[in-house]
Amino acid sequence: EKYLQRCPSSVKKWLKQLKSAGKILLLITSSHSDYCRLLCEYILGNDFEEYFDVVITNALKPGFFSHTPNQRPFRTLENDEEQDALLSLDKPGWYSQGNAIHLYELLKKMTGKLDPKVVYFGDSMHSDIFPARHYSNWETVFILEELLGDKVMVPTETESEPLEKKGKYEGYQPKIPYSVSEQWGSFFVDRLPGLENAEETLVRTWSCKCISTYSTIAIPSLEAIAGKKVFFSFMNLQYS
Repeated sequence: EKYLQRCPSSVKKWLKQLKSAGKILLLITSSHSDYCRLLCEYILGNDFEEYFDVVITNALKPGFFSHTPNQRPFRTLENDEEQDALLSLDKPGWYSQGNAIHLYELLKKMTGKLDPKVVYFGDSMHSDIFPARHYSNWETVFILEELLGDKVMVPTETESEPLEKKGKYEGYQPKIPYSVSEQWGSFFVDRLPGLENAEETLVRTWSCKCISTYSTIAIPSLEAIAGKKVFFSFMNLQYS
């Protein structure tokens, strides 16, 4: 309890609602099976496996998304020891290592759809969001605690660079609120001082550009959407 927070009841209820609605729930972690079980039993409870249809441990992300089946096949587990490599996945269960290609083939079988839609939640741009979008073209939900900044700022007209000064391919960027930490400043926007008497301008940080490019939406925590209905839409894009 010193290092872990138990899963809120609202999130556990939401996971059950998703499963009851016919969604297939996956847990994909780079942790080994024994460590995964240790953490999940504390965070979710001893029945944590009931929340998921497929559990994949030792996934070694981001390689899980970029490697071919021959490079990184799935393996079954016996007493947390990895067994022989599998040529494919035929049924739900608990597996080790693996690759996104074979997982997607299993999802086709489980859903009966030729092109099932996957929504992947993660808190690492490097291990989760970028590879899931870039290699697998999955919808991605970035869990980003920096959205819980100390206060929220709304850019004014003077904080946005005039359209005629923008680069040829930049286009119009809508003015959106951004979170600011009193200790670290903004995670999303940098202020550039103007030359001589010119006013300072705002530019998006590299992190902000990555978030905009590779994540479908970004949320501060799962609790932010756990209270929504299963078929709730964000800007006409369903995460269901």
